[in-house]
Amino acid sequence: MNNRKAHLSVPGLLAILLLCLTLVAGESMAKAEADVDTAILDKSSKAFVNVVKNAKPAVVHIKVEKTGKTSYPGGGQGPEEMFNDRFFEQFFGPHFRGRQPRQQQEFKQQGQGSGFIISEKGLILTNNHVVEGADVIKVILSDNREFVAKVVGTDPQTDVALVKIDDPANLPVLPLGDSNALEPGEWVIAIGNPFGLSQTVTVGVVSATGRSSVGISEYENFIQTDAAINPGNSGGPLINGRGEAVGINTALFSRTGGYMGIGFAIPINMAKSIEKQLQTSGKVTRGWLGVVIQNVNKDLAESFGLKKAEGILVSEVTKDSPASSAGLQRDDIILRLNDTPLTDASDLRNLVALLPAGSKATLDIIRDGREKKVQVTIGEQPSSFSSAGTGKAVKEKETLDKYGLTLQELTPELAEKFDYKSKSGLIISDVQPGTPADFAGLKPGYLVEEIDKVKVQSLDDLKKALGQGGKSGKILLRVRFGDYSTYVVLMTK
Repeated sequence: MNNRKAHLSVPGLLAILLLCLTLVAGESMAKAEADVDTAILDKSSKAFVNVVKNAKPAVVHIKVEKTGKTSYPGGGQGPEEMFNDRFFEQFFGPHFRGRQPRQQQEFKQQGQGSGFIISEKGLILTNNHVVEGADVIKVILSDNREFVAKVVGTDPQTDVALVKIDDPANLPVLPLGDSNALEPGEWVIAIGNPFGLSQTVTVGVVSATGRSSVGISEYENFIQTDAAINPGNSGGPLINGRGEAVGINTALFSRTGGYMGIGFAIPINMAKSIEKQLQTSGKVTRGWLGVVIQNVNKDLAESFGLKKAEGILVSEVTKDSPASSAGLQRDDIILRLNDTPLTDASDLRNLVALLPAGSKATLDIIRDGREKKVQVTIGEQPSSFSSAGTGKAVKEKETLDKYGLTLQELTPELAEKFDYKSKSGLIISDVQPGTPADFAGLKPGYLVEEIDKVKVQSLDDLKKALGQGGKSGKILLRVRFGDYSTYVVLMTK
C-alpha cells in the first residue's frame, strides 16, 4: 500500500517541478525581454545624445542691433506739431505758434536668432529675417567666444542669409545632408536659442515635406516638423539621425505666439544652391520661364477634357519670354520638368527658379488632349519680377445672375482707368456677395477675356459664348487683373 502511494506521487511531483521550472523560465524570459527593450531604448537615447553632442558646437546664437526712430501713431502729428495749428491760436494766443517740430529720436532695437557654421572659414547659415536691417550682428559660439559678423548676402525670397565671422580658429562645422531623402515619420532634432535660452534641443519627426502656400516667403517648399520651434529658433538647424543639417528652422504656426506642434524649415538642398550664389556674387539670380500658371483642380480638369486633375495649367505666356520662344502656349498642361512630376504650381516655380539661366530643360505637356515634349532654354528672372466710367451693362438675367456677376463693355475711359488699353474683354462692374463669383474671388475691375474659351468683347459675344455652354450650371472664365490672367470656374451646383 505504501509502495503504491509512493508510486502515485511521482507524476504529481514531476508536474509540480515542471510547473515551477516553467514559471521560473517565464520570469527569466520576461526579464530578458525587458532587458532587451531597455537596452534598445537606452541605445536610441544614447544615439540622440551623441548626435546632439557632435552638432551643438556648430550651432550659434545670433544677436542683432537695429536703429529705429520714434514716430507718432498713424503718422499723425505729435503734441508740439499739433499745438502749432491755428485752431489753438484762437483760444490761447499767437504764442502757441511758431514752435519747431520735435525731431524724431533714434533708439536701439535688439533681436536674436540662431545659425549654424557650415565652413571652417567662418561662414554661417541663418534666416534673412534674423539679420535683415541689422546695424550690428554678434555671433556667440557654444564655447562663449563672441564675434562681430558681416553679411555676405541675403535672399529675402527664400528667407536665407549667409553671414561670416573673421579670424576664426578651431571652428566646428555642421555637415549638410540631403533634404530630398527625408520622409514623413523620420526623427529630426532642432537646436537653437528659443527665447534666448542657448543651445536648446528639441526632438520630433518630419510631419510632411513640400509644404507650400504657407505665406512665409515667396519661394516655399518647407519641411514641416513637430519638433518644438519657438521664437529664437529661427536660423538654427534641423538635423537628421546622422547628425546632418537637413533644414533651416524658419517659422512656427501658432495662434498664441508659442509652440503648437507645427514648425517649418527651409530644405537644406534649396539653401545649398542659394548659399553658393551668395558666396560668389552676394546675390541670387533665378531661372525664368515666363508663364502664368495655376493648379489644375477637378473643375478645370473637366473643363479642359482631362481624365483626372493633374499637372500645371498655363493661363498666360509672356511675350518675348523663354516660354514663348520655345512655343509653349496658353492652355498647355505641364506634367513634368526634366522628368520630375509636378503636383503643385509651386513645384514648377521652385524648380525653374533653381535652374541657371541658359540651361536647357524638357517639359512634358498635354496640348489638345495629346502629350508631347517641349524643349526650352531657361532665362534669367527679370529684376522687376514679382508675385498682383460709363459703358453698356450686359447682364443676362437667365445666365449671369445665377453666378452673381454683372459685366460691362470696355470703353476707352474704363480701359484708361484700369490700364487695359491694349486688352479686350468685358469688365466686371458688380459682384453679388455670397455668390459663386464672390466665392471665386472675382471683383469689380477684373477683365473677363473669355467665357468657355470664346473671346468676348460685346453683348453679342457674351450671348454666343453662353449659348455654347453655361447650361450645365458651370462656366469657365479667363479673367485678367493687372499684368496677368488666370482661369476661374464658376458653378451653381
